[in-house]
Order: sequence, then C-alpha cells, then structure tokens
Amino acid sequence: MTSPDLAAATAARPDPAFSRLSLGTAPDSWGIWFPDDPKQPHWSTFLDEVVEAGFNTIELGPYGYLPTHPEQLKDELGQRGLTLTGGTVGTALHHGEEAFENGRKDAFAVCELLSAMDVHHLVVLPEQYTDLHTGALTQPSELTAEQWRDLVDGHSRLGRLVAEEFAVRAGFHPHVDTHVDTQAFIEKFLDDTDPETVSLCLDTGHVSYCSGDNREIISRYPDRISYIHLKQVDPGVAAQARTDRVGFYEAVQRGAMVEPPLGVPTMEPLLRDLAALGRDLRLIIEQDMYPAPPGSAKAIAVRTREYFAGIGLPPAVR
Repeated sequence: MTSPDLAAATAARPDPAFSRLSLGTAPDSWGIWFPDDPKQPHWSTFLDEVVEAGFNTIELGPYGYLPTHPEQLKDELGQRGLTLTGGTVGTALHHGEEAFENGRKDAFAVCELLSAMDVHHLVVLPEQYTDLHTGALTQPSELTAEQWRDLVDGHSRLGRLVAEEFAVRAGFHPHVDTHVDTQAFIEKFLDDTDPETVSLCLDTGHVSYCSGDNREIISRYPDRISYIHLKQVDPGVAAQARTDRVGFYEAVQRGAMVEPPLGVPTMEPLLRDLAALGRDLRLIIEQDMYPAPPGSAKAIAVRTREYFAGIGLPPAVR
C-alpha cells in the first residue's frame, strides 16, 4: 500500500506531457483591474505575494499598475526572481479609424515596454457594450456589418503592426458582454481575421461563462491558440447573472469565478488538449475578483498552485 505522503509526492510530480506548458499568474488574481485604484494592493505587495505563493512568472496586468520604466521593472522583477510573460491593452476597434489609431497608440505603448523586457505576447481586449458595474447597455449589443468589418480588419491590421514593429504577437481575448463573447462569435471572429496576424488568447473562464466549449475551440482552431488565461466558472451563478443581466462586476461579486477545481471547465483534459498542440504555450492563472477580500488572494493562489501541481503542472521555473 502506498503511504499518503508518497501518494501526494507522486501526484505532485510534473507530467512529462505538460513539459511545453508554462504556468504563471497575473494581477487579476489579486483583484487588480485598473492601473490605479485604492481597493487594490500596491504593486510591491502583489509582487511579494506572488513569490510567497510560489510563482515565478507573471503577466503585466493593466498598463500602469506595475512600473512602466523598463529598468525599474527589470530591477523589481529581478530582485524577486520573477519574469514577465505578456501585457494587455484595451481596444474599441469597431468604432472606426479614430478608435483604431487610439488603440494603436495604446498598444504601441505597452509593446515598447514588452519589447524592452524581451516579451512577445500582447493580450488585446475588446470594449464592453455594458456598464461594468450596472450591466446597463452603453451601446448596441449587436454590430452593424460595417462595424464588424471595422472590428475584424482593425485587429488584423493591429496584429500586423505590433508584429512588424516589436516582434509581438497579438492574442485577441474574448470577454463577457463584448461583441465577441459567445463561441459562435469567437469562431466568426477567427474566420474573418487574418490568421497570420491575429491569434487567440483563450480565456477559459469567459468562454465557459458564455456557455462555450473551450475544448471544441482548441480542436477547431488549433493553430490560432497563442496564449491562455486559465480560470473556472460556477455555471449556475454565471447563468443566473446572464438571466438577471447584471454587470460583470456584480457577477464576480456573486461568485461567478471560482478557484479550481470548484467550477468549469475541467482543467486536466483541457491541459492535455493544449499539450497535444505540440508547442510552447504560456498559461496564466486568473481568478476575477475585484476587489479581492483582504488577505484572500495569496491563500487562493497557493491553493491553486497546489491544485495544478497535483495534476502534473507546477509553476514554470525562471
């Protein structure tokens, strides 16, 4: 009979099948949604707690939250033994040329920092059509044909520009209450954008929140997956939030996003699908919780690290 200690040690061994999957965490898991907000921990606290929780790689988070001067950021990460995986930018490209130029400027600002850090992934978020807090419509939930064309052509252009200027790959991030949220719209977006310049940041939580099938998306678009946000959803809470038409903030307050293995999608088969793609992939743990209850984020991060290690995927080493 195997002792409990030996069984735990065996379960925690890295699975060779996951050798090309690199696991890290993000400011989002510490309740950080904005560059500056009194409800959020100071960036130095976040960095310290990431290390204490046992992680070695992080995402940049909202631009301006972590230091934006490359040498300062290198120093702060370096003294903690941390590395950076990617950055994030918000866009509203369906609004036309002026919005494209604003999005390009914002993306270039982030990419200049990423390039200086020798980082090559940019997560590109679309604009929500609802108020983040109330859920009220701020614009039509459906795009006109012209707006859809502006959206897909804009992302194809933006992806080409950041690749040419910075050797950065743009990964489009579908999001709740945006014009690319459900699986049908994700597939249409991928079909209508340039596969050479637009890839997908697969956020498993946002896909599941909108009743999509993450594994089917991986199966249908294996070559488009470039970056992954790992999170789980309580499907009952998410369904009720959709029925009640509440804002994403309220859905998060209700507990729509949960730590694994308490929600969906089931992680191990999804990880095996990603590993079967046969290439190096960055996987970033996110658990939306703004604001994070005091003292909760690090404890959740530790439990989540232990969960993934237990199924064979420990955090990436520096």
